Amino acid sequence: MRHPIAEISGVRVPRFLYGTAWKENETQRLTQLAVQQGFRGIDTANQRRHYDEAAVGQAISAVIETGLVVREDLFLQTKFTFRSGQDHRLPYDPAAPVPIQVEQSFASSLKHLGTEFLDSYVLHGPSQRVGLGAADWAAWRAMETIHDSGRARLLGVSNVSLEQLQSLCQQARVRPRFVQNRCYAVRGWDRLIREFCSANELVYQGFSLLTANRDVMARPELAKIAERHGRTISQIVFRFALDVGMLPLTGTTDANHMQADLNVCDFCLQPEEVALIERLASL
Repeated sequence: MRHPIAEISGVRVPRFLYGTAWKENETQRLTQLAVQQGFRGIDTANQRRHYDEAAVGQAISAVIETGLVVREDLFLQTKFTFRSGQDHRLPYDPAAPVPIQVEQSFASSLKHLGTEFLDSYVLHGPSQRVGLGAADWAAWRAMETIHDSGRARLLGVSNVSLEQLQSLCQQARVRPRFVQNRCYAVRGWDRLIREFCSANELVYQGFSLLTANRDVMARPELAKIAERHGRTISQIVFRFALDVGMLPLTGTTDANHMQADLNVCDFCLQPEEVALIERLASL
């Protein structure tokens, strides 16, 4: 596997994940292209509103068929999404109790992705903005049961606040190993949650690192760092993410950008450069 960052409970986790949201009819082609370019971690969700999980599965089947990879080379991550985050194309019976919805969605994901197990199964955001409600705990307990069965090797949570994450970690029987959040420079690159993750052996997955931070990417300080290293500004942002302990996601649709993203593993930023980027939005 290319550039594994860690082995968590026997699961090899790559340095970079390819995100498949908002690809629609291009999902299969782009997912295949990402694997061909060297990505071994794929992130999706059983949420037809923003993802085409079945097309991701078709891409995986196609690359395995060519002999480029085997299933064990890939880190596959998908999500359970509550009704409020879905459109009319639901992967479960909306009238069923939440634990049944989780099981139905998970079974559908296995079928879509053509696999007997998932490396990571993520709760795609709590059901409410503040705190964790009964539905959140019902979903998590169902995910714990799936984990117990060996069908989901690791669990995670997405779009979560620090307070919600602390609550989940305190009361979960199977604690999350991943936290996936949209990462804003103006919020300190989600520093408080990253610090909690670091202190509690969780891996922070950052998404929208480029699209959520266009103002910061236009700063001359970043351009100078990029020039110093002979890299693009996007590469500097992704290298920064790695240097502060994130597992970054990219959703690029360009083969050259895919290669450039993976090539950030070939250099490091200086500590003072990392410190500057950390506080850039507040300068």
